[in-house]
Amino acid sequence: MDVTTPTDLGQAIKLRRRALGMTQEQLAMSSGISAATIGAIENGKETARLSLVLQLCRDLGIRLRAEV
Repeated sequence: MDVTTPTDLGQAIKLRRRALGMTQEQLAMSSGISAATIGAIENGKETARLSLVLQLCRDLGIRLRAEV
């Protein structure tokens, strides 16, 4: 999946979480990020703190790479 917008990134996080069989609440418990914040990130809310998004990616095993 190409990630070019906050919505794309949120969708990638949601797909990975679901593939791992996790609910937002379970991910919240394991990552220390509230379920409401996870929901906002998964819905592409642009005001989400980048550090939280990166933490979720690490916790879910999502690797980000840049192509130049």
